[in-house]
Amino acid sequence: MAALIIIFMMGGAPPISALGVTLAPVWLALPLVALYVVWMLNLTNFMDGLDGIVGVETLTTCISAGVLGELVLPGAGLWIAPALLATATLGFLCWNWPPAKIFMGDAGSGYVGLMLAGLSLVAAQFVPRLFWCWVILVGVFVVDTTMTLVRRVLSRERIFQAHRTHAFQYAARHYGSHLAVTVGVGVINVAWLLPVAYLVARGSVDGLVGCLIAYAPLVVVAHLFRAGKRES
Repeated sequence: MAALIIIFMMGGAPPISALGVTLAPVWLALPLVALYVVWMLNLTNFMDGLDGIVGVETLTTCISAGVLGELVLPGAGLWIAPALLATATLGFLCWNWPPAKIFMGDAGSGYVGLMLAGLSLVAAQFVPRLFWCWVILVGVFVVDTTMTLVRRVLSRERIFQAHRTHAFQYAARHYGSHLAVTVGVGVINVAWLLPVAYLVARGSVDGLVGCLIAYAPLVVVAHLFRAGKRES
């Protein structure tokens, strides 16, 4: 319902292009975009398992996407809404930074995921390739949750049952630190995902191709940390 409300308020699904092909007609675009929003909402909720990790992801994504939006379309104000969400997140991080004193919870993480998806669709209404920039910037969350879910489905596990088999959870236990993993996510976002998103934003690389390039090493890292593998 939340996804459909966002799409309705936007006046419909925005144009999303890949490899020179624009997603159409409307009856095909609407369910796919709605599914994307629902998945973004859920994956952010799934990743809210370490102190500060969702806050760092949201902060770095919004700042990066806001800067790219202003570079691509100066004066359009595409940085304003991401800046508001980033500022609110920064205030929250004062208490959620490891070791956390307060937690985001389902309502907070679900809302953040919904807003990240909504802001990416708003950007796509102005410049379609900016949609892919947002998708690239949230790559750590997309790869970890998707690989974990797929592996659990293939293993015929109860996917609605709580578990601790995300890559970020294995990594936190491996290093014995929430802080190390949370900071690592921020470094990946700024040092790797932002440069790839910049190439897509300036039109040097197709959005889908850029997404695949950005995700490739993340898939390797998630595999190394046994994302979705049953605990021994």
